[in-house]
Amino acid sequence: MSAQAARSHMSIGEVLGLLKPEFPDVTVSKIRFLEGEGLIEPDRSPSGYRKFTHLHVEQLRFILREQRDHYLPLRVIKDKMHEELSRPRAVPGVSQEVRLSREELLEAAGLDEETLAELEDYGLLAPVARRYDDDALAIARTVGRLASFGLHARHLRAVKASAERESSLVEQTVAPVLKRRAPGAIGEAHESARELSGLLLELHAAMFRTGVRNVLRG
Repeated sequence: MSAQAARSHMSIGEVLGLLKPEFPDVTVSKIRFLEGEGLIEPDRSPSGYRKFTHLHVEQLRFILREQRDHYLPLRVIKDKMHEELSRPRAVPGVSQEVRLSREELLEAAGLDEETLAELEDYGLLAPVARRYDDDALAIARTVGRLASFGLHARHLRAVKASAERESSLVEQTVAPVLKRRAPGAIGEAHESARELSGLLLELHAAMFRTGVRNVLRG
């Protein structure tokens, strides 16, 4: 095994840390249960420890989102995830099936037209061919929940700017790979982007938790 491959392996605790920001209720027991049900299949070290990769993290995000957002049973989620994996360059966790109209998004997210218009005005989400995907739905729902704390779209421009800066780091990293136009370059770029995204999310979450602790300490 190469040093790079070894670094890509994570413990179940590290996986939990990556998932917690989006899924606060997820536990080690839940991850082990999903493994037992055959939805994820991490490798094992000679001593029996689970070895997770960022692909497993994306699979877990897909499963947890489907349970949270669509209330689907595990059997259906498993079939749906296998469909995603069988598509060329499909990324588990990013559903290509959800395409909502404006009215459907408003109903699913529990938003009013004024709030959705504000989200679009501030560039927090945008339709593609007049349809909204999973990420747009997740953004709309989260903003709806943040409103109970007095936070609205206009307050979240810093979050958008931070996300754009981090995604630009991913772009800078994979751009040289894509320019090679060699066989397998696209797949390599996608895998690098997935792994780098996971690492940046982990770093962001840790730094964010540190900042919040400092605020609470006064």
